[in-house]
Amino acid sequence: MSMPMTLRDFLQERAIDYEVVAHPHTSGSMETAEAAHVSGERIAKAVVLSDEQGYLMAVLPATHRLQLGWIHKDFNRNVGLATEAELKELFRDCEMGAIPACGTPYGLPMLVDDSLRQQPEVFFEAGDHEELVHCSGSQYQKLMQGAEFGRISRHV
Repeated sequence: MSMPMTLRDFLQERAIDYEVVAHPHTSGSMETAEAAHVSGERIAKAVVLSDEQGYLMAVLPATHRLQLGWIHKDFNRNVGLATEAELKELFRDCEMGAIPACGTPYGLPMLVDDSLRQQPEVFFEAGDHEELVHCSGSQYQKLMQGAEFGRISRHV
């Protein structure tokens, strides 16, 4: 499967300078980091959340664990994890478990962990289990325009 048109068109519309990096098939973000020979700190993973206000994408490094309590406290959102059925509906053109860490083209507001701002380059799933989108830190900041940033995860 190649990059979904939803994501490809969005990257083009935002004039994001990126490259697609192929890697062996993986099933988890840290496994992807190893397969692509990339630090897990530079792999941005997506966690889709929901509450009474709707869906929300949390974006954090592969080496981190999301802290729902921090989101509730700092962003006043009482969120829980979206279900697999909801993810299939929201990301129809992506493989399950390979959701791009870019919610805007899918109509999702984003909360991004502050630690990703410090990365000189960022990689994220391209919609399947065998490709990553790679861009510079500054291009990733451009891509995340409109997202809220904060401390939403901790290193594990």
